[in-house]
Order: sequence, then C-alpha cells, then structure tokens
Amino acid sequence: MDLDVDLDDEQFAPAPADAVVFDLGNVLIRWVPQDAVAAVLGAQKAREFVEHPDFDFAAWNLRNDAGRSIADALAFVREQHPGLEGSAQAYVDNFEAALSPIEESVAVLRELHEAGVPLVALTNWSAELFQKAVDRYDFLDVFEEIVVSGEEGVVKPDPEIWEVLAERTEHIGGLEDFLFIDDSIANVQSAVEAGLDAIQFTGPQDLRADLIARGYNLKPVA
Repeated sequence: MDLDVDLDDEQFAPAPADAVVFDLGNVLIRWVPQDAVAAVLGAQKAREFVEHPDFDFAAWNLRNDAGRSIADALAFVREQHPGLEGSAQAYVDNFEAALSPIEESVAVLRELHEAGVPLVALTNWSAELFQKAVDRYDFLDVFEEIVVSGEEGVVKPDPEIWEVLAERTEHIGGLEDFLFIDDSIANVQSAVEAGLDAIQFTGPQDLRADLIARGYNLKPVA
C-alpha cells in the first residue's frame, strides 16, 4: 500500500529545553575590570592592578564572587599589597565603568522572553557589586530567578552550584530540562556533568544559531 504523507520538517525539529539559564558576565554584560580603575587613575595603574605579578587579580576577584565582603576584599589589598590599595578602591567605587551590555546577546534574551521561554541567570559575581548591575540594566528583570554566587557562597564550576540552582528553580523544572549558556568551557563542562544541556558562548551570532538549531523560535542569523 502506498502512503502519500506530507512530512512537515517542523515535526522533526528538536524540542527546545524548558528553560534557558544564562551566565551574565561576558555573555550579556561585558566586563572589563581595568576600565573601572582607568576611569580614575589612568590606563597604566589599571593595567598594573589587573596584571601585577605579585597580586593575582583573578583569584582576588573569585574570592569576592564566592562571598567575601568588599570591605574584607579591600582590607586584604591594604594589608598584603598596600601599593595597590588605591586601585582596588577605584575598582570598587567605579565598578559601573567596567560594565557594558552586549546588545546582540540582550536582543536574543528579549526574543526568548517574548516567546515565553522561562529564563534564569546563574552568575559568578560579588553580591555587593551585583546590585550595581541590577540598578543599571533593566533587562535583568526578565529572569524568573537570578542565582548570584556571592549570595550563595559557592562559585561555578563547583558542582555544589548546580544543587543551589536546582533548589531555586524546582518550580520551573529539573536540571535535565535546562539549557545553560556560559563563556567558560570549565563551567559548561560542569553543567553537562550535572545533567544540563549546555552551550559555550563564543559570540551573539553563534549563540543565536545554536539556539535556533535547538528549536527556539528566534529571528534568523543576519
């Protein structure tokens, strides 16, 4: 018997995850820490603060993201690296200058929101400094939940962060129902090990293409 069946390609398109979980820094919000220092002390001091051989800026910042207070962070610099105290203070006082929106990524976020996709943010960020981003960017309002490492006391890619995410988002679904987006391959790998689908962010156009391939209804890549 001959079957004349019109197969709609959409019937076989992949089903998108129930929710999308965004990292924030360098995915939706560009973070250039030296710009905060340069705004007050100039480019040379800014470069010295971020690249100083005896001061590990990345480690110092990660401790802040893991829950250390800004007061304690500044005290550490004052006690251990007194020559950088002014730069550390400038970084904190002018933190907004280190931030700028990645507009093409924000456009993707807004399209997902308009399509009714549940949205969550999971970010490594100092709890105190994150408030400056909240005050600055209204697109953060689209998230149903924002998990901030500095509030939870644990940072990506520590596996414990996924337990926190699961608890905060159980009203949306399980981790296996989520798609995670992050610029760090270590964080992406950690997410996959925890049961999430994950995409490494390399740029807004690639992100848009990856989401379309996963079945999300977005405008095509230009």
